[in-house]
Amino acid sequence: MCDNDSMDDMVDYQRSTTGLSRREFGALTLGAGFMSMLQRAGAADMETMESDVEIKTPDGTTDAYFVHPAKGAHPAVLVWPDIFGLRPAFRQMGKRLAQSGYSVLVVNPFYRTQKAPTAPPNPDFNDPATRTSLMKLAGTLNADTNRTDAQAYISWLDSQSAVDRKRKMGTTGYCMSGPFVFRTAAAHADRVGAGATFHGGGLVTDKPDSPHLLIPMIKADFLCCIASNDDMRQPEAKDVLRAAFAKAKLKAEVEVYEGAMHGWCPPDSQVYDHDAAEKAWSRQLAHFKSALV
Repeated sequence: MCDNDSMDDMVDYQRSTTGLSRREFGALTLGAGFMSMLQRAGAADMETMESDVEIKTPDGTTDAYFVHPAKGAHPAVLVWPDIFGLRPAFRQMGKRLAQSGYSVLVVNPFYRTQKAPTAPPNPDFNDPATRTSLMKLAGTLNADTNRTDAQAYISWLDSQSAVDRKRKMGTTGYCMSGPFVFRTAAAHADRVGAGATFHGGGLVTDKPDSPHLLIPMIKADFLCCIASNDDMRQPEAKDVLRAAFAKAKLKAEVEVYEGAMHGWCPPDSQVYDHDAAEKAWSRQLAHFKSALV
């Protein structure tokens, strides 16, 4: 979950494992070492084409990043970023996915408030103003905005020549956008064939609109990669998810990544875990390969 506790965990873990201050870590992520890491993470086979695009929605115009193989039509994947929004790390992740044979749209979920970037570089989680700003942005989104946005994005994707509309599409979400994946898959059950969440927050709650309650409406296979510290806070969530997917007779992989902290997947994260992130990435590729047919 992208809440204050998770942010504190990310900062504390980064300090304990690297010995770097926030300022020192920020300098590293802006330097050549960080960019080299992103480039290595993007290495794959297919040549791609990429562009910044704008997509009309009922509430305005979304700025987004669209990347796809240079030739042919391929399954679409809609990527919902974490609380830090559309930024270089998610562009690179989108490109890496496209190099594996997918037409990928990475959106700015906060377009109603401002264009990307929507978070300062290397935000200081100890800064009350930064923390308040991030949580305020997250608070502008809800199930209704998610559904209208998903409709607009899927319609846009299906109008692109690089998208193979005869094959199912996938959708992924990180941190706060984990629930977006469930809502998108439920609202577009005949179109979405695969959903994947990475350290997704709030997937199981006691509210009547809990994302896990949408599983009976979903027809997609699912991958849920859970952070170790999220599991410690809510150990029952994985069992609830497994039981709900099993009852709906859906193929689902729900796994706790032991030792991986909330936020471990994006390569610019303060708690980025290379081995765990690569494992989650490989599971995503296998998941898409089997489900997007």
